[in-house]
Amino acid sequence: MTLPAPPWQRAARSRTAKPPLSRDAIVDAAMAVLHKDGLAGMTMRRVAQELNTGAASLYAHVSNRDELEELVFDRILAEVPRPVPDPERWQEQLKQLMRDAVSAFTRHPGSARLALGRVPFTPNALAHAEVMIALLRCGGVSDRTAAFAVDLLSLYATATAFEETIYIQRGMTEESVRERFAQMREYLESLPVDRFPNVVSMVGPLLSGGGSERFEFGLDILIQGLAATVGR
Repeated sequence: MTLPAPPWQRAARSRTAKPPLSRDAIVDAAMAVLHKDGLAGMTMRRVAQELNTGAASLYAHVSNRDELEELVFDRILAEVPRPVPDPERWQEQLKQLMRDAVSAFTRHPGSARLALGRVPFTPNALAHAEVMIALLRCGGVSDRTAAFAVDLLSLYATATAFEETIYIQRGMTEESVRERFAQMREYLESLPVDRFPNVVSMVGPLLSGGGSERFEFGLDILIQGLAATVGR
């Protein structure tokens, strides 16, 4: 006669097994933590908690937090569409690439900070740099100028996204922004004209235009400047 298994063994067999850890699973969890707790909260310990495991188990797949941040950065860059370079449209393609990069980082608040102070060599980071260089070279930009432009354009896009993220994290609404600008206008207009004649006379233009308009202005200046170097 077969004896029934003890109840503690039946309970053990009925437990749901944890899904195996992998780099992709760890990055998925890190992205979730990024959205919940921000970049500062995206620690190895917190990511391990998200996966219902111990921090030590993560180190078999990710060496440290710095590598984890690079993997998250790479995952976000994968969201940026990479165009096929067209010599007739390279300037607009480059602008759209920058717009898409800003959008990707803005969708993940705090992530733009990951691009600052590091030179990533992850697959999507390299692919992103590759298409930027290809667009610049097909437009006739010299190799040296293209090399510097990759850094300059990347800094412009990530800094823009980082600033937008700050406003989002502060919970600023359209109404609160309008109130702040009204206060700024009142303050600037109250400054002594003899000391700040140019600032006072330009209060209107200084406070005009939204973030998107100002970003497009800067993008136009940068791309036009690069185009002007062709043939020099």
